[in-house]
Amino acid sequence: MDRMSEREPAFDPNAANTPAALPPESPIAMPTQPLKAWSKADVRPLRNPGGWRTPYLSRLIVFAVAVSVTAAGAIQMYGVVEVGGVTLLKGALLGLFVINFAWIALAFASSIIGFAALVGRPALRTPDLPETLASRTAVVMPIYNEQPSRVFGAVQAVAQDIERLGFSAHFDYFLLSDTTDPDVWIAEEKAFLLLREQMGPDARIYYRHRAKNHRRKAGNIEDFVTRWGGAYEHMLIFDADSLMTGHAVIALAAAMEADPDAGIIQTLPLVINRNTLFARLQQFASRVYGPVIAAGIAVWYGRDGNYWGHNAIIRMEAFAEGAGLPDLPGKPPFGGLILSHDFVEAALIRRKGWAVYMLPRIEGSYEESPPSLIDVGQRDRRWCQGNLQHAALLGTRGLHPLSRHHFLNGIFSYLASPFWMFMLLCGLALALQANFIRPEYFTDEFSLFPAWPRFDAERALQLFGATMAILIAPKIFGLIVHLLHGPSRRAGGGFFRIVISSAIEIVMSSLIAPVMMLVQSGSVFQILAGKATGWNPQRRDDGSIPFADIVRRHRWHTVLGVVTLVTALLIAPSLAGWMSPTIAGLLMAIPLSWASGHLGSGLALKRLGLLLIPEETNIPEIATAARANGRRLAEAGSDEVDGLALLHDDPNFLREHERMLPAVERRPRGQIEPDRVMAAAKLSEAETLEDARAWLSAKERNVVMHDRALLAMLAKLPASPQHAATAGA
Repeated sequence: MDRMSEREPAFDPNAANTPAALPPESPIAMPTQPLKAWSKADVRPLRNPGGWRTPYLSRLIVFAVAVSVTAAGAIQMYGVVEVGGVTLLKGALLGLFVINFAWIALAFASSIIGFAALVGRPALRTPDLPETLASRTAVVMPIYNEQPSRVFGAVQAVAQDIERLGFSAHFDYFLLSDTTDPDVWIAEEKAFLLLREQMGPDARIYYRHRAKNHRRKAGNIEDFVTRWGGAYEHMLIFDADSLMTGHAVIALAAAMEADPDAGIIQTLPLVINRNTLFARLQQFASRVYGPVIAAGIAVWYGRDGNYWGHNAIIRMEAFAEGAGLPDLPGKPPFGGLILSHDFVEAALIRRKGWAVYMLPRIEGSYEESPPSLIDVGQRDRRWCQGNLQHAALLGTRGLHPLSRHHFLNGIFSYLASPFWMFMLLCGLALALQANFIRPEYFTDEFSLFPAWPRFDAERALQLFGATMAILIAPKIFGLIVHLLHGPSRRAGGGFFRIVISSAIEIVMSSLIAPVMMLVQSGSVFQILAGKATGWNPQRRDDGSIPFADIVRRHRWHTVLGVVTLVTALLIAPSLAGWMSPTIAGLLMAIPLSWASGHLGSGLALKRLGLLLIPEETNIPEIATAARANGRRLAEAGSDEVDGLALLHDDPNFLREHERMLPAVERRPRGQIEPDRVMAAAKLSEAETLEDARAWLSAKERNVVMHDRALLAMLAKLPASPQHAATAGA
């Protein structure tokens, strides 16, 4: 008897009745957009011109406040340094200060608009459900080496919530895998089959794995659009940590239908499900301060807004005709593939004449955050390269002025760190000059008065206080709005706990800021030196990083803190006092980073009712459902998978796997694939499955799993007695 037929099947043997992993293709063209050529004739006509409103007054207020505050700060800073004359070093300090101060002044002005939009008004809520929808929307989740039970469980929860509300006929769900780890890929397929089994044969949940993750996430979505986009009016983009209530998803689709000129509608995703100290700080800030910030940019950006790459709905027509990304000239890190593609897609769609805006009133949009300081630094390294790439796109023809502002905003979000660092170094250099270098009181130029190297200490103190107030003001605005909303105040632990939590967040953020300044500055310098970043999966789970890794990452930050402290004390104890927040953060870099990823610290504060958000007191049903779904999938074995063993041991799973493989492209004669040759040779030499598992590298395992002929060779291998006993158990 054939050995394969003797194995116990794990899935439905009647594969012919199993729904296909993918629906029939419905192609749509997605041409690459030119960056240097554009004319007004390329702008589409508006379908509802009367519905287009530009918030000129809000923009005038924002820029007037930002310019006024910056000018006042510049005048005050000039008064600080001009005593005794403005030297080259003082001029550099003044210039760096004005650049950094303008950045925080704009954020301050935007938060004023957000505060005015929210304070004293009834709480914003998601619009009521429409009676019906006329369109079809694809819910699209690109995934890359993620834990299958988490992402599949989340999609299941969203689909079931939409079905409960009676709108399931209007939504399909696509899990688009770019996973490179062969075992995770097979685990995804197992989770998909388990999910299909749980949801029933009528569930329109689909799964596609790409053999080569060409152009990364942007290429993953482009592949979906060009193959299936023609069947849908909209697509709702998720990240692997995204979660949205059915009500929010339906409200977004209804908003798209109501606005025929909308290209992208972005929600405000709130951070939930976080427990480490660092993640809870981010979660609290997102919930308490985020609404004011989001309301501000929603008001004055209007229909010329930006897109954050997830938790947003996109009109398929707008994306296909306007968002095809070219590669940038030159080599990485500044050339090649566009990394922060979401900003660019939004700018190109807006250039085409479509509106891009935010609807912060739509509740029920969630995401997660990195669990530690090191994790957020690793993520920022990739974002930093992508944002600095946008410098090459500032000259793109036809962009709306606010689209260029979005690019500049993203660029400066990382350049601000080295500018801040250079400003501190200039201040130290001036202090050293004043204390240890003999000043030239009388220059060669005729003067009746000596040039005393002094600063105006009283002005400096006033400027420091004003700067801190402008920095903290958006947080205070958000705190006030949060406290004024009764349900949020009560669910967040009450007035005093929320105020204490805000104080903890402000202090911790102040201590972490100098460390992030050096981390981001290092990323900028590496990119300017020509070092490109890779594409590593993001850690989603709570958990601590080994202490040795923390020391290795932050030892030079600590050394710099010691050097700065000693230098400041040698110059003047008062200087050390002025720089104490920066020095303290650097000296505490290692324990801060350790504590940031420490689960116990975050949970202890949670038990005390601190850093608490309303979604922890009243847990969203969608989050509970997603967690329960993920737990069921994990218990069914969707995560811990040995891909080769599963394909070898289960003929029905092997058959399903082969059905999910794409059609084989004919290989040109003479073009030999080394990994395939090596994999075939090793399988030929192998006497048991254990030999194959031991000999095949990760790349060769991937080749085997993509090749039907090699899979047949794998299936014919006998299992070792030990493996057969384990599989039987």
